[in-house]
Amino acid sequence: MAVAAALAGATATLAVTGAVQSPASAAPLSAGSIGASAAEPGPLDDSFYVPPSPLPAGEPGDVIRWRPTIPPLNAGNADAWQVMYLSTNALGERNAVTGTIFTPKGVDPAKAPIVGYSVGTQGPAFKCTPSKAIERGTLYDQPAINDSISAGYAVAVTDYEGYGPGEANRPTYIVGQSMGPAVIDSVRAAQRLPQTKLSADAKVVFQGYSQGGGGALWAAEKQPSYAPDLNLVGVAAGGVPADLTEVAKGLDGYLGFGFLAFAAVGLDNAYPELQLDSYLNDTGRKDLADAKQNACVVELLANYPFKTIAGYTTTNPLTDPKWQARLAQNKLGQNPPRVPVLQYHASTDEIVNTPQGDALHKSYCAAGVTEQWNTYISDHLTGIFAGNADAGKWIKDRFAGKTAPSNC
Repeated sequence: MAVAAALAGATATLAVTGAVQSPASAAPLSAGSIGASAAEPGPLDDSFYVPPSPLPAGEPGDVIRWRPTIPPLNAGNADAWQVMYLSTNALGERNAVTGTIFTPKGVDPAKAPIVGYSVGTQGPAFKCTPSKAIERGTLYDQPAINDSISAGYAVAVTDYEGYGPGEANRPTYIVGQSMGPAVIDSVRAAQRLPQTKLSADAKVVFQGYSQGGGGALWAAEKQPSYAPDLNLVGVAAGGVPADLTEVAKGLDGYLGFGFLAFAAVGLDNAYPELQLDSYLNDTGRKDLADAKQNACVVELLANYPFKTIAGYTTTNPLTDPKWQARLAQNKLGQNPPRVPVLQYHASTDEIVNTPQGDALHKSYCAAGVTEQWNTYISDHLTGIFAGNADAGKWIKDRFAGKTAPSNC
């Protein structure tokens, strides 16, 4: 395991990352104090992902625990750490979220801008946690992350809320009210982890595609009230699932049904009153339980194509007023960002339908957002690569303080 390798021979490894601690000065691990629990690295195993109970005192973005990790080979020009940090869930309650922080080598970290990167769908199983995909070198967002590292930017990558071993695994997939704080607080954690030496005043851009495009825009919509101290200068978001109800219509009975099923599980994990199990038939219970244990994005596509809500339920939960109310709370556009936006979409997107993304773009323009809207001739899965180069140029210009373009 990469983390275990990184922590074996702790003195040598921590010296490389600039995090050597004297055993005599290191405080014991404690659930009651951020300072104590963040003083030394660890734990080495998957218990790293299990939040302490009770949560320690502190503010959103404070680091609970950390450990050095080895970046994938294709990001070898960076130092990297995994972190657990305080954040806020969809109900407005305190929670803990994990993630990964990269800082570019050969760059003064005090002068480095930060990209808060929100990854696309990874899957419901614990093995699909973004930080685990990063360790394996299988994260399909990694090329965009690597572009930022090569450009001299630090990158904070949230795991989102809920990934953990065993029964602790309850990812709140696609729930914007949870994703927004998780993305914002990953950047705060990057700034507050002493080993990174990043500036609290650093310029910040949120970036992401698919689920990540939604996460990036949710972070931007929440930032003015949730993190007004953050020096946010823009958001680049592709393939955005802005309206979950409209996205669901395009997935029921089609190729991407696995994403719809995972979204229902994510909403249920975020909002206990939704009681998804009460709507499921035996097939639905069996398949969703199997997905929770085994499915990453490939399995979501390969194992559940053309399934239907009717085939999984006794009653469609999406038509229930309780579900409709929560879906409405997780529809983008109600608090338009106060920074420039690059929004892009595949013109023939078969997973996250293009019209609902276009509707969000038009609503932002009507609200006065400085927005650049790009479309690419591609499908959903290749759309991330189609838009990477333009997103990279756009981000570079925001960090350089150039006037943002708009084609509203």
